Amino acid sequence: MEKIYTRRGDSGETSLSGGIRVAKDSPKIECNGNIDEANSTIGLLRVKLGENHPWQMNLYQIQKDLMQVMGHIARADYSVPYDASEELINGSQFQEEWMNQLELQMKNPSVNFLLPGGNEISALCHVVRTQVRRSERRLATVIREEPIEDYISAYMNRLSDLFFILSRAEMNKNNVDEEVWRSFRRN
Repeated sequence: MEKIYTRRGDSGETSLSGGIRVAKDSPKIECNGNIDEANSTIGLLRVKLGENHPWQMNLYQIQKDLMQVMGHIARADYSVPYDASEELINGSQFQEEWMNQLELQMKNPSVNFLLPGGNEISALCHVVRTQVRRSERRLATVIREEPIEDYISAYMNRLSDLFFILSRAEMNKNNVDEEVWRSFRRN
């Protein structure tokens, strides 16, 4: 039986696809670790929603897309085309369509800054949003070092926007008031 542990990472290095060894805090590994964290939180969100929730299939597809994104980032050779590119390009378009659909159902579309919270599902959506934003920042570091196709950063940018909209949709559906952040003044 194959074991999960190899001991090859005990010295602070890990492997990219193709076997190239890099430090565990290298930009690619840091970026993928952040994406993995967001993906895990999406898994928690799916559990909290229940298997019959209308978002289930879309969130499941996003989890699969994020695995593709991580595979793309972990590549050692970007000169070879990545076979999931069409899927991720379509994923960005789907995210935009889903956001548009959700916003049409809302009582009061907003572009304001909101204080995260409201209820458990909305708060979890905000946690995912911030994890995806952190992933985007790490991806920007990777992009400065290596050429990564634009559709990867577009996908991640749309994804953080989507989770902002999902948090709002959840609050709207449950008639929970949003708390708009207005200024630095104490109230």
